[in-house]
Amino acid sequence: MLEGIPGWIRIGVIAAAAYVLLVVAFESLIGYFQPFGGDSIVIVTTGDDGARSERVLSRRDIDGNLYVAANHWPRQWYRQAMEYPQVEVATDGEPAPYLAVPLSGAELARVAEAYDVGLLVRFLTGFPPRRFLRLDPR
Repeated sequence: MLEGIPGWIRIGVIAAAAYVLLVVAFESLIGYFQPFGGDSIVIVTTGDDGARSERVLSRRDIDGNLYVAANHWPRQWYRQAMEYPQVEVATDGEPAPYLAVPLSGAELARVAEAYDVGLLVRFLTGFPPRRFLRLDPR
């Protein structure tokens, strides 16, 4: 399949394929092994069809506000929260209504700095674009 292609290109293709497989494996397993408790919440979003979807997320409390980040490629929950920002959040098992507010400007810069996941995690997740939401109680 790669006959006639220079060796350095073959190595690059193999390395890129191995990296993609690593990212897919890491992203698949992190959802399965993600612990709940401590700094975790369950966010319930609603899709176009009205179906509710639950996702366990890591939370950050910064300056008295509750934040979550879309740090991975699987981010359907984030798209749903952007389209239907009235979400439900369960902390310590108690669900409550919240409004998902996307960040911008100085607040985005401050939260992104405080929510740093490090280079290793960014590498293992394939360097996805990072998006943040502030969850305001309704």
